[in-house]
Amino acid sequence: MGKLIDTARQIEKAVLIGVIYDEQSETQVNDYLNELAFLTETAGAEPVMVFTQRLDRTNPKTFVGSGKMAGIETYVKENDIDIVIFDDELSPSQLKNIERILERRVLDRTNLILDIFAKRAQTAHAKTQVELAQYQYLLPRLTRMWTHLERQRGGIGLRGPGETEIETDRRIIRDKIARLKEQLKKIDKQMAIQRKNRAKLVRVSLVGYTNVGKSTIMNMLSKSDVFAEDKLFATLDTTVRKVVIDNLPFLLSDTVGFIRKLPHDLVESFKSTLDEVREADILLHVVDISHPNFEEQIEIVEQTLNEIDSNHKPTYIVFNKIDAYRYEPKDDDDLTPKTKQNYTLEELKRTWMAKNNVHCLFISAKHKENIDDFRTMLYAKVKEIHQARYPYDDFLY
Repeated sequence: MGKLIDTARQIEKAVLIGVIYDEQSETQVNDYLNELAFLTETAGAEPVMVFTQRLDRTNPKTFVGSGKMAGIETYVKENDIDIVIFDDELSPSQLKNIERILERRVLDRTNLILDIFAKRAQTAHAKTQVELAQYQYLLPRLTRMWTHLERQRGGIGLRGPGETEIETDRRIIRDKIARLKEQLKKIDKQMAIQRKNRAKLVRVSLVGYTNVGKSTIMNMLSKSDVFAEDKLFATLDTTVRKVVIDNLPFLLSDTVGFIRKLPHDLVESFKSTLDEVREADILLHVVDISHPNFEEQIEIVEQTLNEIDSNHKPTYIVFNKIDAYRYEPKDDDDLTPKTKQNYTLEELKRTWMAKNNVHCLFISAKHKENIDDFRTMLYAKVKEIHQARYPYDDFLY
């Protein structure tokens, strides 16, 4: 009897590579690489090995040093690795050099994120935005196995736009970019009309790092069924729902999550999606308090809000996932500085609120903890804006 062959597509094996810079600690870089591993898994591959190297500056030819690259080459070829993924953006020449040495597909962080967005995009709007960002990324990298912009084979980093011969005129790509931009303009006009039609109601927008629980909060408040999953970028399209607390209606929007080193082309392409944030009356900045680097995530979200000119809006921090927060008491003889995990949740609450002097709430959307306080706060803030905007609309109150 012949041997049965498994025809199911095998999961690709990936090696991850990160550089530790002078201003970074090894712990911080490990957290970054854990995030890169999560991105890799979200894209559908299995990270099997991580390489790091401490460098003053990256190698202009191969990003990492020649000795480290030799070690990576040996591991990749001995272990039949499919993809090598770098946690930084590679220049076109670095990409070309590394692929020539390793004889494997090489992705940088930008390409990986674009690939996940291509996988997650469901609507015509999201697909157009992602495709535009992909072509803008590909334009300076028109090398390797491209053939007439058609997808030749599957695999991570090869979704969306296909490949074209090296000698193909870049004008084809530029024309495609121009057409996609025109498509987006038309879609943006339609969405602007939709937002104008909803203008009377106060608008609240959920913002935050990816995978902090925004969609779960959206489902809880609006009693809707927005897709929520423990994966990065589960939500790409902005979802808007009408919510009523007591007798007060308002609009709640759930937007795409932000992330460290979010590709600039992607931010540009998704600016129309983020118009819901720009035009919101109130921002609810959702933070995963169980994440060891939640303060850095807060900074990244604030930087992105600044980039889309939304950092001036009334913003309230909602610390989510208090059920997952883990307190790790220090031994009395441990003289190392305290980390966030060495504070109880109550200590962290007092410390955070005293330090930042901002209104913040601590909840678990998953387990419905402190949700009544959350609703009360939200009701008060929405009512305040509604009364200022429509002082004679007393029937609501």
